[in-house]
Amino acid sequence: MKTLKRFLAGLVSPVAGAWMGAALLVAGCASSTQITGTWKSPEAATTSFNRIVVTALTDNVVARQTIEAHLQTQLQQRGVTAVKSIDMQPPGLIQNNQSNPDAILEKIRGDGHNAILTVAVVDKDTETRYVPGTTMYAPMSRFGWYGSFRGYYGYMAPTLYNPGYYTQDKVYFLETNLYDAASDRLLWSAQSESYSPSSLQDFSEKFAELTVTRMQEENLIK
Repeated sequence: MKTLKRFLAGLVSPVAGAWMGAALLVAGCASSTQITGTWKSPEAATTSFNRIVVTALTDNVVARQTIEAHLQTQLQQRGVTAVKSIDMQPPGLIQNNQSNPDAILEKIRGDGHNAILTVAVVDKDTETRYVPGTTMYAPMSRFGWYGSFRGYYGYMAPTLYNPGYYTQDKVYFLETNLYDAASDRLLWSAQSESYSPSSLQDFSEKFAELTVTRMQEENLIK
C-alpha cells in the first residue's frame, strides 16, 4: 500500500522532473487527455472530503504552480476548500531534499485539511507516426492540350505532390492519488494518459477538469 509519506518525502522521478517544461510544449497531431482507469478503496465508500491540499510532484516550478492552480480552481468551483502545496512548501525545500514528510503532514492536519491530492508522471513514451503526403491534379481545358507536346505536357504534368514525413508524438502517463490526511492511507487512485499535449496550459486545464469531475462522480468530494 502506498502511503502519503512516501510522496511527501519528495518522490520525483527523472521523467516527472522535466515533464511539463519543454516537453509539453511540443505540438503533435490532435492532442487529447483522458482518464484510463480508477481505483477506490473500500475505506472511502462513506467518506467525502471538503478540505484538500493539492500537490504536483515535479521540480519544475512553473509546472507545479500551473497544475496545482487548475486543480484548486476546479475543486473550489465545487465548494471544496483547496490549498496549493507550493504555498505551503517553498520549491527550494524539495529541490534540496529538506522537506520533512512528518512535519508536512502535521501541518496539513493542524490546518484542518482532511485529504491530500498528488499528481505525478509515472511514465512517458514516444510514438513515431507517418504523415502521408497529398496529391492534387490540376487539369486544363478539355480539348486545348491535344494540339502540341507543350499543351499535352502542360495538361498532364501539373500534379502537385507533397511528400509524406515521419513525426514523433509524446504520450505521458500520470498517476493521481488521494490520501486521507488523518490515516495517511491511499483511498483513491486514477491513471491518466495525455497524448501529444500542445501546451502546459491546455493540458493542465483539461486534466484538472477531468480529474475533479471524476472525483465528484465517485463521491470523494461533496
